[in-house]
Amino acid sequence: MDKSLLNIILLGVAFMFVFTAFQTMSNIQKTITDSIEKEDHSYNGDAYYSQAIIYSFFSIFNWSAPSVISIIGPKFSMFLGGTVYVTFILQFLAPKVWGMYLCSALMGIGAAMIWTGQGNYLTLNSTKKLITRNSGIFWALLQLSMFVGNTFVFFAFKGKDEIDKSTRTLVISTLSAVGIAGLVVLFLLPKAWKEEEDDEEDDVDKINNEGPLKAFTGAVKLFFTSRMCLLSLSFLYTGLELGFFSGIYSSCLGFTKKFENRKELVGISGILMGAGEVIGGGIFGIFGRQTVKWGRDPVVAMGFVLHAIAFGIIFLNLPNDSPFTDTDENAIINSNAYLAILCSFLLGLGDSIYNTQILSLLGTVYSENSAPAFAIFKFSQSIGAVITFISAKSLLLHYQLAILLTMAVVGTLSFIKVEWNTKKQKTLLATETGKNSEALTDSE
Repeated sequence: MDKSLLNIILLGVAFMFVFTAFQTMSNIQKTITDSIEKEDHSYNGDAYYSQAIIYSFFSIFNWSAPSVISIIGPKFSMFLGGTVYVTFILQFLAPKVWGMYLCSALMGIGAAMIWTGQGNYLTLNSTKKLITRNSGIFWALLQLSMFVGNTFVFFAFKGKDEIDKSTRTLVISTLSAVGIAGLVVLFLLPKAWKEEEDDEEDDVDKINNEGPLKAFTGAVKLFFTSRMCLLSLSFLYTGLELGFFSGIYSSCLGFTKKFENRKELVGISGILMGAGEVIGGGIFGIFGRQTVKWGRDPVVAMGFVLHAIAFGIIFLNLPNDSPFTDTDENAIINSNAYLAILCSFLLGLGDSIYNTQILSLLGTVYSENSAPAFAIFKFSQSIGAVITFISAKSLLLHYQLAILLTMAVVGTLSFIKVEWNTKKQKTLLATETGKNSEALTDSE
């Protein structure tokens, strides 16, 4: 096994541990906070507002993340960011409203560091030929976290209509321990390494020699380029759907009284989302080079179809007021648990398609400017998540689904437009290179 592949696997394992802790907590946070409020009526912390705070600070501090990376490097940026993730989970052992909101803000800052560092480290360990494969491998390992964490939650919540303090303590302590294991792997990550391609600049030296101010201004300039503006619409959609499937959809299932064992269904939903994410990442990890040959546009179009089907079924299958609280309201059809978890799978699979192709595109097109590109990706994505979580408190489910479908169309078309332009530029460059070679031969 070459060094770069080993680094990608270690990166994926580290994120699998850290996000087994966080993504599982995010999936059940609304259930956890509601159970705390039933025991302590003075506690009025809101999980949706907590998530909105996380992604608000995430979006703001993404702009400074490239500057931090230019000073301490991607490895320690990820380690420091991961430390805040574990702190956020631990505060639920002694729940205070101010503590949850404060840790949410700090976690947004940590998220900017860990994700921009991840994109940078992934690119530094990938050639242009292998970036799609490496993105798929990383994504599959990362999303095992949803499968593992939610399987644990399923058994922890099994047979319980209400979540008591002892169950909360078990779940939070276990998730925190898993997150700490991820921090250990992050701390031990080797230095980035990859085989150099022809005419490829050493990205490691370029980023390490770039000062923090230059890194910041470079990110701002890159954001306002026409190609990045188009991509930002795609990034925004991934944030909208991320907020929906990671924090709202499972809560809708848990609030729908028409489902038997609805609290268990929250865990099963997370497991099926994780299965979709892992399968999608695995496929594009194995067939990464073929994807580059076919193009990323038909793959993203497939992701759009999967999400559109999921949104349609959810529209029919869940009560309109299910994002808010326990509900006896009827859906358009009789609420069916099997359809509900099918949608969980489709949401996860579609999300993996969008994200692996975005990672691949950024790692290819912005291979020499990866830190700002990934910071902009996470900035736009986190803005989308903020919009989702804030609107979840007031918008009925059907309105949320209408917004998601509209932005899915816009985001998909924007990505395809950029992909087509990239292919066109690559073809023109190859043609010009061929003409220059012929001219040189004739002159000789």
